[in-house]
Amino acid sequence: MRGEAAIRLREALENEIVSGKLRPGERLDETDLAERFGVSRTPIREALIQLAGSGMIELRPRRGAHVTLLGPRELLESFEFMGELEASCARFAARRMTAEERETLISAFKRCRKACEKGDVDAYYHANADFHAAIYDASHNRALALSARNLQRKLQPYRRLQLRVRGRLATSFDEHGRVMEALLAGNGIEAGERLRAHVVVQGDRFMSLLAELQAETARAQPRAKAG
Repeated sequence: MRGEAAIRLREALENEIVSGKLRPGERLDETDLAERFGVSRTPIREALIQLAGSGMIELRPRRGAHVTLLGPRELLESFEFMGELEASCARFAARRMTAEERETLISAFKRCRKACEKGDVDAYYHANADFHAAIYDASHNRALALSARNLQRKLQPYRRLQLRVRGRLATSFDEHGRVMEALLAGNGIEAGERLRAHVVVQGDRFMSLLAELQAETARAQPRAKAG
């Protein structure tokens, strides 16, 4: 039972991290979490160890657990790797996508459009995740899709922050359109190149993302000190 409780707690905390409720750099206090979830500190501690194993938090000696904040080099390399994984998914998907999977992709794209028109970052974020997931599934390569999903999960807080950069929402939607156009045309090479360019964070986009991360960390510090 204790192990099951730890798993449920880990999943709940994962959701809060990837949704942005728990921000990069934020401290996770065992006592506060135990009170909030109505459990002892033992399953909390086990859940935190599991999260550390997946790279979503960092356990610091005498400083407790903190939501992981990737350094600039690791962040850039992670997005480069994500770009390669998604480009491979797109190349396979262009050849293997079924009619039903095409409809799933188009549906996610339409929801991205609706959210973009409303300027709703949260709704766009979820529709965006579904758009990318549709491409993973359409690759019909389970090992590749699993790798893409695992890395996407790790990078989700950063991908959400990206959408706050001025003008990024509309640009992201335009890029989705170009990716989908190549996929539906069956052009795997072009689809892969377009999706890689869409995912990889570089140049001004990378500097803007770093600025957002620094701002998020600064906002989290007062709460960490108060706890």
